[in-house]
Amino acid sequence: MDWRSQLEILTGNAAEIVAQDELAAKLKRSVQVGRPLRVKLGLDPSAPDIHLGHAVVLRKLRQFQDLGHEVILIIGDFTGMIGDPTGRSETRKQLSRPEIEENARTYKDQIFKIIDADRTRVVFNSEWLAPLDFAQVISLAARYTVARMLEREDFADRFRANRPIGIHEFFYPLMQGYDSVELRADVELGATEQRFNILMGRTLQKEYGQEPQVMMLMPILVGLDGVRKMSKSFGNYIAIQDPPSEMFGKAMSIPDEAIGEYFRLATTVPTVEIGALEQLVKEGGLNPRDAKMKLGREIVSLYHGAEAAGQAEEGFVRVFRHGQLPDDILEVSLGEMKEEGDKVWLVRLLVETSLAGSNSEARRLISQGSVKINEKRMSDPEEEIQVQTGDIVQVGKRRFARLKVR
Repeated sequence: MDWRSQLEILTGNAAEIVAQDELAAKLKRSVQVGRPLRVKLGLDPSAPDIHLGHAVVLRKLRQFQDLGHEVILIIGDFTGMIGDPTGRSETRKQLSRPEIEENARTYKDQIFKIIDADRTRVVFNSEWLAPLDFAQVISLAARYTVARMLEREDFADRFRANRPIGIHEFFYPLMQGYDSVELRADVELGATEQRFNILMGRTLQKEYGQEPQVMMLMPILVGLDGVRKMSKSFGNYIAIQDPPSEMFGKAMSIPDEAIGEYFRLATTVPTVEIGALEQLVKEGGLNPRDAKMKLGREIVSLYHGAEAAGQAEEGFVRVFRHGQLPDDILEVSLGEMKEEGDKVWLVRLLVETSLAGSNSEARRLISQGSVKINEKRMSDPEEEIQVQTGDIVQVGKRRFARLKVR
């Protein structure tokens, strides 16, 4: 494909590019000499559950692959022992080697649902960072100042508040930038919150006499609450490994005003089609619920296939429009805990069936009226109920468990 067409595709949906004229020049040269660009994405294996927010950057990476460029995925096993201080108000806990290796394996299993494994070069930055001797580390550190480092918002906030900043944390962006030097990266991708780290790569490449990489930042996808960024910590995420029914149901729960953003950042629907859909919703020609049904189908199809998407939609309609129970309710055995007809504390039941993560969460769900037993709404967190095999426990609109009592 000619470089102008590539530029149009690759710049789509990007939040910031530094600098677009440099990207155009690199693409033009790539076409002329027949050398693909080296496109870098670094991941610290500290949180291996990938959600649609992470997938925004990964899908852009896939575009580079589909245009014939070389994708280099860096598993930050060495930088992961420090932990990215981005957005942190305190020093991040350092990971052990076994934790890093397990998280890295899980990351790769998920990432290759989006990018092509056969066209991806996977490297670990310990390959070049671990052999550096102390003199080389000092030489690296001498290429950046503390004053520049404190321009970084999270460091500046902690410094003003007199909260500790470990010296080792300053090395995180330096090491991430050195990755770009080692790989001679042409382009580095990341989310907007990674701006400081990626600019460091440009700075160090210049210091080492290399042509600086282009920085391409992708938007941060808003979570299901429509307010905060998508995050497992906030519980407002759609994981790419969520079952089809769960993924579809979550997509249906997003605020109406986020429909367009989700289509643009989480699907492959053409921009022109998304614009037409948004206009229809705005003019009242399309119910937002129907737009979200299409969104749910598109998202589930990407990760589970069209057949699973169709089944997820049918299940959603059956449960939420017609009030029927889903077909695939998970059966949970209470094992040695109780026998038929025994009583069990409702809070404990929710925790034992994994419908709540803790006693406090279970109490909150019950008090909010989110819990039903056999269609009867429960309101007293202190209540004890008789349990029978076949009882249906429901939390909210999407979570069910069928009890099996010995």
